Amino acid sequence: MAKSQGYEFLKASFIVSLILAIIPITGWVCGVIERFTRGAIITGILNIFFGFVFWIIGLIDMIINKKISWLVI
Repeated sequence: MAKSQGYEFLKASFIVSLILAIIPITGWVCGVIERFTRGAIITGILNIFFGFVFWIIGLIDMIINKKISWLVI
């Protein structure tokens, strides 16, 4: 099995991840799940309450870096 490149969003391809991230509700929910699965509990909890801000930042991060690397502490 190939090792993860880091650009998947919930282990999906980049195109599927980008489509999921563009839709506000799925982008918010997937962002929360992604941060919890990476072990960023505090950031995941903050994403629940400040979802819109995290969604915008995550969307920009996916477009620029092809991965979610910002706000994953």
